[in-house]
Amino acid sequence: MQVIENLSVKEKLYTEKLENGLTIMIIPKTGIRKKYVMWATHYGSIDNKFIVPGENKITEVPDGIAHFLEHKMFEQENGTNSLDVLTALGVNANAYTTTNYTTYLFEATDNFYEALDELMDYVQHPYFTDENVEKEKGIIAQEINMYNDYPDWEVYMNALRCMYKNNPIIIDIAGTVESIQKIDKNVLYKCYNTFYNPSNMVMCFCGDFNSEDLIKEIKNRLIEKKAQGEIKRIYEKEQEQIVEKRKEQKMEVSMPLFVIGIKDKLEKENLVKKHIAIEILLNMLIGKSSNLYKNLYENELIMSEPFLEYEFEENYAHIAITGSSKDPDKVLQKLLNEIDKLKKEGIQEETFNRIKNMLYGNTVKEFNSVSEIARMFVTDYFKGVNSFDYLESYKQIKPEYVKQVLEDVFKEENTVISIVKG
Repeated sequence: MQVIENLSVKEKLYTEKLENGLTIMIIPKTGIRKKYVMWATHYGSIDNKFIVPGENKITEVPDGIAHFLEHKMFEQENGTNSLDVLTALGVNANAYTTTNYTTYLFEATDNFYEALDELMDYVQHPYFTDENVEKEKGIIAQEINMYNDYPDWEVYMNALRCMYKNNPIIIDIAGTVESIQKIDKNVLYKCYNTFYNPSNMVMCFCGDFNSEDLIKEIKNRLIEKKAQGEIKRIYEKEQEQIVEKRKEQKMEVSMPLFVIGIKDKLEKENLVKKHIAIEILLNMLIGKSSNLYKNLYENELIMSEPFLEYEFEENYAHIAITGSSKDPDKVLQKLLNEIDKLKKEGIQEETFNRIKNMLYGNTVKEFNSVSEIARMFVTDYFKGVNSFDYLESYKQIKPEYVKQVLEDVFKEENTVISIVKG
């Protein structure tokens, strides 16, 4: 078992890779009543074309299958639904699918090991029939239609479609009403057997645990399964340039919504440092303490702080600035002016240090929550990052590096805007 300690937050990560390839991560929190577990597989909505280990031919599956599979996992052969069983135990259970991974989770104060029994049972024993797959299609079709009517989702998806031409990130996580009709039990079992192998999965625990005892408990609940070779994921080559600068859609909204996107190139080196630099720059440019935010707020161009995010996975990277405004195009123009100004004037050390310290403090605060810790370590794990790396990188980052990232990433030709208005 490997132990990694971070003195900044006085936390330890215990990690072990089992013989079957399953990675286990444990972050003990002595004296905390809540216990949190996530069991995740490196299988998301973008993984629709792949070569199964041991095969030579390419397998292509319908859009939305990872999400469909997540929905179906709770249904058991004995007629019970594992979500109901977990709720009856008094634990808060859930599951979700992202572009990059699918995770099953619960939070408990009591009945932890009974809940772990159920979690490890249903994730290892899929049960698909022609009947239950057909029934699920209607349920997921309703969910897809609901999201299509949801302005916040549409404005975001349109921004992605402005940035990307071939990347599967532009496909809705749930797929389309048409694509899910092509799903049957055979393709579900094929995807399950390919992606739900222990060597493609990670379990993350946070709470008052003895690491060695917990690993024994996990081993006792694992069914025998051998590690498989690497799954070859196939993604179409993406162009560097954006697709279109602007997209507008009419929907019922009281105030226009916008997402400003900036397409980036993913670099395998310095992922964490670059992420921090971009967060610092976003806060300098349009964060709550920035001059631009004050100007926009005083002129009633925005009513609240926009949501600032840098999203990156193994085959895409972009900035998303989300908010609402009576004139989104004016917000974009003012932001572009502010970027030019910052490039000319350079990074003020005082502002840089203030924002860096604020963001560092926010990261440290996340280590107070068992759910935030588990989510953070799982998300970062699939990016090839250890979450402790962020704490160390904050100490190393300098204004010169941030200025270089500003020049490299914040380019007008890579900037798009998506607007939804009434």
